[in-house]
Amino acid sequence: MIITQIVNQFDKSTNPTHRYSSFDYCYNHFYKNQNNVQKDMEKSCAIIGFYLASWGMMRGSSFLLQKSYKYYEPLIEYIANLDVNTWDIDVKDYDNKSDFVIDLYNDIRSIIIDVNQRDIVLVTKIMLGVLGIAPAYDAYFCEVFRLIQPEKSRFRTFNKSSLEVIFNFYKKNKAEIDELSKNTKTIDFKTGNQKYCYTQAKIIDMYGFTKGLSL
Repeated sequence: MIITQIVNQFDKSTNPTHRYSSFDYCYNHFYKNQNNVQKDMEKSCAIIGFYLASWGMMRGSSFLLQKSYKYYEPLIEYIANLDVNTWDIDVKDYDNKSDFVIDLYNDIRSIIIDVNQRDIVLVTKIMLGVLGIAPAYDAYFCEVFRLIQPEKSRFRTFNKSSLEVIFNFYKKNKAEIDELSKNTKTIDFKTGNQKYCYTQAKIIDMYGFTKGLSL
């Protein structure tokens, strides 16, 4: 139950006003909700912008510091036109959906990344916060997962090899990850009640981030 212990360390930090809960509010807003996200464009831009700020994407020399939240408008239009079934794709599907997941990555990268800016952390954080479809490839997560199968992936790029490592980790720990996914839910902004189940990718992200932080 090592994964559960580590994920619970992350979960104990979370309350409705903690920065980690910005994921919950972002995911809740976009989950299978395409018509509304485009209808209230300003709200959608503001929500994804604040999520990214809470999750460290406005620090230091980030090019996003020079952008208003209107910058996210093309991204919202893209999200609004995704097939609703995209939200059902999770780590369990990486064996036959990896090409689709990589196409999503490349699409979002082409929309959001400014010229000559690094993309892997920002794009994967968007994929996590909006779709729950992939862990965020930040330094802590990658530090942990590059040790699992270093001969297969060093987690320097978002590619089939790195997705295969994550998929293999999921298969090996399927029962534990599925149980955590079923029982760990987002916080509803208005009521504070539980809302949607965390995806397998989100659980794996919590594990990788928290274990990497302890290193």
